[in-house]
Amino acid sequence: MTQTDVLVVGAGPTGLTLAGDLARRGVAVRLVDRAQEFAGGSRGKGLSPRSLEVFDDLGVIDRMLASGITHLPHRKYRGAEVIAEVDPEAGRVPTPDIPYPIGLKIPQWRVEQLLRERLADFGVAVEPGAELRSFSQHADGVTATIGETRIEARYLVGCDGGRSTVRRTLGLSLRGHTPDVQLMAVGDVEVDGLGRDAWHQWFTGDGVIMLCPLPGTDAFQVQASHELDQDGSPLEPTLERFQQTFDRIAGVPGVRLHNLTWRSSYRVNVRMVDRLRVGRVFLAGDAAHVHPIAGGLGMNSGIQDAYNLGWKLGLVLGGDATPGLLDTYEEERLPIASWLLDITSERLNVVLDAIKEKGGGVDAVATPELTQLMLRYPWSRLSRQTEDRSTGPRAGDRAPDAPLRDAATGAPIRLFDLFRGPHFTLLGLGARCAPALGVVESGLESGVVKPYLVGPGGLLDDGGHVAQAYGTDALILVRPDGHVGMVAHPTEAESVGDYLRSL
Repeated sequence: MTQTDVLVVGAGPTGLTLAGDLARRGVAVRLVDRAQEFAGGSRGKGLSPRSLEVFDDLGVIDRMLASGITHLPHRKYRGAEVIAEVDPEAGRVPTPDIPYPIGLKIPQWRVEQLLRERLADFGVAVEPGAELRSFSQHADGVTATIGETRIEARYLVGCDGGRSTVRRTLGLSLRGHTPDVQLMAVGDVEVDGLGRDAWHQWFTGDGVIMLCPLPGTDAFQVQASHELDQDGSPLEPTLERFQQTFDRIAGVPGVRLHNLTWRSSYRVNVRMVDRLRVGRVFLAGDAAHVHPIAGGLGMNSGIQDAYNLGWKLGLVLGGDATPGLLDTYEEERLPIASWLLDITSERLNVVLDAIKEKGGGVDAVATPELTQLMLRYPWSRLSRQTEDRSTGPRAGDRAPDAPLRDAATGAPIRLFDLFRGPHFTLLGLGARCAPALGVVESGLESGVVKPYLVGPGGLLDDGGHVAQAYGTDALILVRPDGHVGMVAHPTEAESVGDYLRSL
């Protein structure tokens, strides 16, 4: 029997994000996946702005940005005629508080590859061909059978997708409904006769076909209506059928599809579990919630689940928090999952209406909520507001970025640089906060929190952007996942200490 702190089942983006976050905290983690080979298909193809902030914190943002593209226009056709072209993210530019305002087009398999590389930096490798057969819980942990091997773990996290073995073993089900929406065939295919400068889209009364170039490859992701048999039942997608669909719906001569490397079918489901934790076992990502693809939030929501859970497991396993902190994972993420089902269903209906009109397309899905930058946890027991202020974020909100300068050297630094890592960050906004920062720093020896004074004698607010984003004259405690945990009066050092000790 082998032992580990956390056994993560499922090596997609959710499991990889969680394993990477745990590994950088020094937590012993094993990441297993039933598949013999790493996935090569672009089941997802985009990262939200908030996911980019997560990967900034995890130290992989430069690799992600170098592998993706932004501002890909949506080009809509009627036959060979271009009837509309739009960039849904036109006009969005980085600002001091939002450095990544635009989603990144990048195939899911590439995201997974980059996360595996980052995980390897910590000496951890995915274990493919390792299928979870069973597990049981006891007072001190979980005993899991992986293939023929028994693994003893203190906690187990199921990131193993919509057909989750972990979820079924727990006796939980995905509750909800399957709307009466036609299946969608998807695949990765090379295309001759189309440029790679746009996402090409055809919508007719006879069906849909879209071809989106995948950056860093020669492939396009194809999304299309299924071809039907004589009884009206959908046929399995093949290269020949994708070509048949293109010829039938688009009818553009000289466009040929070839080298189909991956294919699948997608049916809309709107379902979620009613629990994210049973004892020492957790669910995250598609194992816990499935929803319409409108807005591309599937991969991104799993990443956010993992990011929320990772720091909490890390603190508990490191002895810096009690196991009760883990209850806040379900408390915070279950309402977000419910919102996710609602917003994606609503945006799907918007898109289905839009494509009935000339020039309409999937860009109709765009809404600020889909950036995930607005997600917040005001209801959480971890969100405490002791100072009522008219400016700046409130407890539970995302903590904005802003530029600073080192007072001694003049070197530029950003708040995200201060936040990066597995610690809490305490910002003291203004000179009145200096005594409180000293009290907090001297009272905590574990390295759980790093205090910084913004003002005379500390870091300089470069251009006043910190004051604009956060206001002034307050203590702001930022959680390891970049959400504000507490907003307090400049003299309330004891309240901050009580917050941290209460974990």
